[in-house]
Amino acid sequence: MNDGFGSTFITVSDDDDNEFELEHISTLDIEGEVYMAFLPADMDEDDENFGLVILKAVGKDDEEVLTTVDDEDELAMVFESFVELLSDEEEVEE
Repeated sequence: MNDGFGSTFITVSDDDDNEFELEHISTLDIEGEVYMAFLPADMDEDDENFGLVILKAVGKDDEEVLTTVDDEDELAMVFESFVELLSDEEEVEE
């Protein structure tokens, strides 16, 4: 995501309390659910084997939190939506 002010980064922790910094690249609203796509902040731009991280925004205790998408079918559908969106954006930039 680049809106003229630079990228947005977040820090997340895994189940073992290891922290990772992620760069937000896009957000999609699919059927009333909000999904956000991130790339690892320490990823090399030339690395073809990057891992797209998809998190779902959910309401919890009157605030929005990001959680993993555990349903494989839901994750596959959201992943394909992001791939299509990002491919379309890449074509426009060329």
